[in-house]
Amino acid sequence: MAKLPIVTLPDPILRKLSTPVERIDDELRQLADDMLETMYAAPGVGLAAIQVGVPRRLVVLDVADEDEPRQPLVMFNPEIVALGSQTRLHEEGCLSIPDFRIEIERPSSLMLRYIDREGEPREMDAEGLLATAVQHEINHLDGKLIIDFLSPLKRDMVVRKFRKQARATT
Repeated sequence: MAKLPIVTLPDPILRKLSTPVERIDDELRQLADDMLETMYAAPGVGLAAIQVGVPRRLVVLDVADEDEPRQPLVMFNPEIVALGSQTRLHEEGCLSIPDFRIEIERPSSLMLRYIDREGEPREMDAEGLLATAVQHEINHLDGKLIIDFLSPLKRDMVVRKFRKQARATT
């Protein structure tokens, strides 16, 4: 396994729509394993393939507490089938927008379908942090970031800050 570089704002690839995975092979399973290693090292609870520069519909997640055994989830072509009616306000961060957090209100439960790492179709009910993380990562696959939940003025301020940082490091 290898730790991959995480793409950060203002890189335009983060706005790219990810394409569906047609066939799961050893190369894609290796990418998923590398993404898990990258996510754990960051540390984070989720990572979309687009965040490591691969515009494919692949997400890895693990919302287990630090004192619990790891519970990695690998999802190819994840799709939300139904959203619950209750909402949950949660402070979210993003590995592609380091040191920035925002409170976002999202449905607190959902049902999703995806293909697992063995190529098997799965359905899952998720709630709480897992439901929030799934929605966050699927947003990435659709080119949407947490800053899109801000007003245009605040979003522009965050983007300007990251552009300035990017120029300072080049």
